[in-house]
Amino acid sequence: MARLDSYSEYPSGMEKYLSYYGWHFSKKMSDWAASKMYRLVNNKPVSIDPISKERLDEILKRYSMILKNDKGYDAVYVANMCKADFLGRSIKDEGAMVQYISDTIDDPDGYEGMVFTRFFADCVGSGTPINWEDMI
Repeated sequence: MARLDSYSEYPSGMEKYLSYYGWHFSKKMSDWAASKMYRLVNNKPVSIDPISKERLDEILKRYSMILKNDKGYDAVYVANMCKADFLGRSIKDEGAMVQYISDTIDDPDGYEGMVFTRFFADCVGSGTPINWEDMI
């Protein structure tokens, strides 16, 4: 089945980005997305200290977790999104975060590019513009 957006007109630069990375995160896109993430502390937004790919690899190794379907920086994005939105609340600790990352990346009924597609839908829904040329 073809993606529902496969016949839409893309924003400037998006087609070039997709030609390089497909529906996956580049390092620049992952870094940019993480720079927009925050946690509420005393009802005030506080930027997160992003998890790097190297740090995530160390964490995954510590928990003997191997991601079968990770591409580009998709797992890094998921780790940072989890840290910003769930860690310390519904995701109680680092071990649970690792399981969440695995559940998301290796979702058995997921699809190619699911993580990036959801991120893009969030940007569309929140009115957050992406400078696609800067993400290559």
